[in-house]
Amino acid sequence: MNSIGEQFIKLTKHSNLGPSDQSSGKPHPPIQMEYSENQPVILLPKPSEIKTEFLDVRRIIEQRKSIRSYSKVPLTIEQLSYLLWCTQGVKAVFQGTITLRNVPSAGARHAFETYLLINNVDGITPGLYRFLAVEHGLISVSLDKYMADKITKACLNQTFIKSSAVTFLWIAVPYRMNWRYGERGYRYLYLDAGHVCQNLYISAESINCGTCAIAAYSDDELNQILGLDGKEQFVIYLATVGIKEESNAKTVIV
Repeated sequence: MNSIGEQFIKLTKHSNLGPSDQSSGKPHPPIQMEYSENQPVILLPKPSEIKTEFLDVRRIIEQRKSIRSYSKVPLTIEQLSYLLWCTQGVKAVFQGTITLRNVPSAGARHAFETYLLINNVDGITPGLYRFLAVEHGLISVSLDKYMADKITKACLNQTFIKSSAVTFLWIAVPYRMNWRYGERGYRYLYLDAGHVCQNLYISAESINCGTCAIAAYSDDELNQILGLDGKEQFVIYLATVGIKEESNAKTVIV
């Protein structure tokens, strides 16, 4: 009998795919999960107004590594805005159905939402938030004071989650991808997750922050904490961010 992984590869080959919902004329899925219009939005600094030092790309790439220990110096809201812009920033919206962003995505489907566990960011109350990529703002999901403990436990007690300034939690909305690509779209979700996380590593390194990607977690427990059904939306990847201990309060965003 083939392993689960072998079955996944076999069943998502092009030769096994039927007509997609796109080719069948079904409506285009929303480019962003809905939220209440009555919910306050924390608008982040505009990316065009954030200035960064010029740094050599090769040096940034060569210096990049996973870092699990962070300074207690808070991340600034400008730094957070910059990291969100680099990882899921929307450069253009076409006819309300397609977005172009700062990361590649199969067919420009961009099937992710970004949740943030904020622990230590200037001017933002600790808690769980969702990034609105189109508006470039945040909405609060939960201000539960035990949220960091709950997410840490669901991530197999990787305690550096609690000491990070912010932990990015990328949520996959598979139908946004599968509408065009059918079951093969699940392959593309995981490829896209790598694109997004690498952008976080590079952009964080450019402002003297450390990052550590996390793929070890209890899917069911973490989805439940975030209020996700585990099918139509589910956690696909995480990464912690914080200012490097050796850089102290140094920042290259002004």
